[in-house]
Amino acid sequence: MIEVEIEDAAWTDALPDAVALVERAAAAALGAVEGDVVVLLTDDAAVHDLNARFRDRDQPTNVLSFPAAESAAPHLGDLVLAFGVCAAEAEAQGKTLADHLTHLTVHGVLHLLGRDHVDEAEAEAMEAEERTLLARLGVADPYRPHESAHGDA
Repeated sequence: MIEVEIEDAAWTDALPDAVALVERAAAAALGAVEGDVVVLLTDDAAVHDLNARFRDRDQPTNVLSFPAAESAAPHLGDLVLAFGVCAAEAEAQGKTLADHLTHLTVHGVLHLLGRDHVDEAEAEAMEAEERTLLARLGVADPYRPHESAHGDA
């Protein structure tokens, strides 16, 4: 089961189909894995607070992944996404917010499944998996070089 909670209406104001996008991306990342995922679409302040409390980083970020304890099965964990950060990144990277949300959902679910990008080999493997999943969802490679909204490479 994939549960999507909207805490900041800016998500649905900008993307009326935000829930469907998240559900589709999370399902693609889960593949045949059985388990529950909760995704919270919220604002920068809420993510800033969580990032400070759980990661000792006093700033908002785009997505946070909170894997569940193994004993919590079938719950795999929770994702939290910050609207302002995600929207600003999408604009700066010349992507649609829908594509960026899809990418970050896939990325976060892969973290819940144990993937990581701490070292270069892990990062390459995780990015390759993301590229494959996103291509199936019709989303361009998020790691290819891009031009910003200002024409910078």
